[in-house]
Amino acid sequence: MSDQLRDEMREARRSSGMMWARFAREAGFGEAYLRNVENGNRSVTTGVAAAYDRVLQTGGTFMAALHDTDSTVAEKGLWERPGSLTVLADLLTGSSVDRRSFLSAGAAFSASASSWAKALGPNRAARTPVSLPGGPALVAHVNDRLDHLRHLDDELGSREVYLLARSELSLIVKLIRSRRCDSRTVDHLHSMAAEAARQVAWAAFDQGRPGIAQRFFDGSLRASAEVGDAISGAYALSFAAIQCYSTPGQAGRAISLLETAQEQVRRKATPRMHAMLAARTARALSKTGTKRECAHYLDIARAALDKGRHDDDPKTLYWVDYGEIEMIAGSAALQLGDPAEAICRFEAAMKASYPGDDEYPRSHAIYLARAAEAHLAMHDLDAAVANARHAARCLGSVDSTRSASELKGLRQKLAAHTSYAAVREFLQVG
Repeated sequence: MSDQLRDEMREARRSSGMMWARFAREAGFGEAYLRNVENGNRSVTTGVAAAYDRVLQTGGTFMAALHDTDSTVAEKGLWERPGSLTVLADLLTGSSVDRRSFLSAGAAFSASASSWAKALGPNRAARTPVSLPGGPALVAHVNDRLDHLRHLDDELGSREVYLLARSELSLIVKLIRSRRCDSRTVDHLHSMAAEAARQVAWAAFDQGRPGIAQRFFDGSLRASAEVGDAISGAYALSFAAIQCYSTPGQAGRAISLLETAQEQVRRKATPRMHAMLAARTARALSKTGTKRECAHYLDIARAALDKGRHDDDPKTLYWVDYGEIEMIAGSAALQLGDPAEAICRFEAAMKASYPGDDEYPRSHAIYLARAAEAHLAMHDLDAAVANARHAARCLGSVDSTRSASELKGLRQKLAAHTSYAAVREFLQVG
């Protein structure tokens, strides 16, 4: 854990944009001393960890990670204990709640991904969930409801989805334990459990509850591994990666998660799945400042989409299209300090008929806020305000802590331009 902690501290410091001299001065240590800490020539002491937390405002996460150096081993051990059903049931009853920090959860993600890949095994035949037209009616209804919940999350946000997905997961666990279904249906139910747990995890993250999200992502991976369903597990990992790269100092972990997902579905997934994983890898890479690699993965994503749709595309990938890829490209360009390119990518997404207003208002609000930030960087206040207002309209009927936080950050950036009437009016009225 110590090497990973050093990497996280280094990345968080770099991401802050502070010069070494200023950082060392505010931390209360010599610059040479802190360089040696990050390079592994000196130990990470509690004083150093506390100083990084204080200066970088990371909420005590480095201190927590230092005191939890054995967390990765502990998480690996969990996979040697009860099976996925027991773990999921415990999560649903609240008997297994994660109250650890972001960094500890990041370490747990890495351990869960490693355990998942090991459980699948290099020689285990992977299976892709298929429809059950002749299966039990109740199972088919639950499957349909999971599909509806995905769209509900897109359009209304995550608060209600969190509760509803937990209910569906509870029902799926009961159906598996009832032993009333044949083996093929039970396999399908495990894949459904993986998707339901992923929905709970994603909704929890979107509501600002990262510890709970981590636990349910782990549960999703366990359920997918139970039946060798690499596709569902890789899909869950792609969302866990967003939680990682949205957390300071965790982008490297996100890249590792996505690499694990790609390796497990390399010869099993459709081009659309590969496009999604490549695009999210590009976004994670943008957080590390690696522009060339980011562009490479975006090219891979576009080339994969060029291959067209396949009959066996997972239903969960309905949202993966050229518009979404370009929105991700715009976000990456903004992260890499190229607002002009960001604006071009966001505009390209709209030309690709991105249905954000109607079908994805929660995500669209985030992308519009980023487009506004790009226009602000280009000193186009009118365009920045127009995009900000559009983002606010999208959030009008959406319950999403993550999206609201994005808009709040934009408001803070606009606050420096209140001498401009349009900006002032937006900040006052919204």
